[in-house]
Amino acid sequence: MKILMLTPYLPYPPASGGQIRTLNLLKHLSKNHKITLISLYKNAKEKEYTSHLKEYCHEVHLCKRAERPWQFGIMAKAMFSFLPFLITRNYSSEAHELITQLLKKEKFDVIHAETFYIMPHIPPTNIPILLVEQTIEFKVYQHYISSLPLLIRAALSLDILKLKFWETYCWKRARVVAAVSDADKQIIQSIAPQINPVIIPNGAGDEMFLENKKTANSKRYLLFIGNFYWLQNTEAALYLSESLFPEIQKKISDVHLVIAGQNSKNKIRSSNKNIEVIDIKQDDVDTVKRLYQEATLFVAPIFGPGGTRLKILAAMAAKLPIISTSVGVEGLELQDGKHVLIANTQQEFIDRILQLLTDERLFESIETNAYKVAKDKYSWDAIANKLAVVYKSVINEP
Repeated sequence: MKILMLTPYLPYPPASGGQIRTLNLLKHLSKNHKITLISLYKNAKEKEYTSHLKEYCHEVHLCKRAERPWQFGIMAKAMFSFLPFLITRNYSSEAHELITQLLKKEKFDVIHAETFYIMPHIPPTNIPILLVEQTIEFKVYQHYISSLPLLIRAALSLDILKLKFWETYCWKRARVVAAVSDADKQIIQSIAPQINPVIIPNGAGDEMFLENKKTANSKRYLLFIGNFYWLQNTEAALYLSESLFPEIQKKISDVHLVIAGQNSKNKIRSSNKNIEVIDIKQDDVDTVKRLYQEATLFVAPIFGPGGTRLKILAAMAAKLPIISTSVGVEGLELQDGKHVLIANTQQEFIDRILQLLTDERLFESIETNAYKVAKDKYSWDAIANKLAVVYKSVINEP
């Protein structure tokens, strides 16, 4: 099958959730399909990574978008047109022209668009489009502006309305829409009842699966990893370091907390000697893997909506017991007390963390059960096979 895949980012290195998802799909889809990839990039350094993608793609095309989103032209277009900021900052005239020319000279079976805001680059076409919504974007931005001062919220509310309109419009334009979780599917159907999304979940990276039991660490480490360019991760880390960890220390003095990820030191500062903040370069996969495998617990007090959390899946694969909110594990087939411990308040988090640090039987049960679910339901090979079936249905659907 000939697939034209479009992404608003370069799928390498596997640093963000979207990059991890796309790279793993490319690896597994390339075994049976011929993929032409078109990705947007921001700076020339990203071009160095093209060779990593050519291994899985028939062709790779990179198209330039604005490196700095807060440029006058981008802001003005968002303010004085019907387009939301998310589309104007991710638009590339080069990509639109390239896609137009490719569709004229080549016959593709399906166009696979990762995120709705790549779709304005697609000209009118009879080739069926599969739109994959990695998260419901307008919901994410609604959550973001809710924490801002009233006047700023009022100013940004119009952009949220435009964002919701365009996201909904793109759902209707696609032949098939895919969500990554049942929760996201329900949001789509509540807004556009005529759409029946399929679910193509996120997965745990193949490199994260730990076959053998970890060697016990002499120190008890709580871990949170995320990309701190995203509000939800910054919120979670601040809550963990400021509201939860000091209370845990009162009960267990030798416990340590590691907060790691891109841009972490710019967002998280602490004078607590038992808290370590680690900046991770976007291509440093080895450090990410090491931190998961050295930690004792993964604590993710995530309250922002959207998608499914690849960090949670990575912890499951690394045999790292997880404590998170209901929102943090939303969309994953996990049971509280069996695969994960769920906490939604400060006291619940403190109680669950202490419970796992002191109850060895529960610790091992959560570890084992979560790992099995990751292996059985969230391997990228199984997910890619499911996506291939969806491609066939997209082509055959009238």
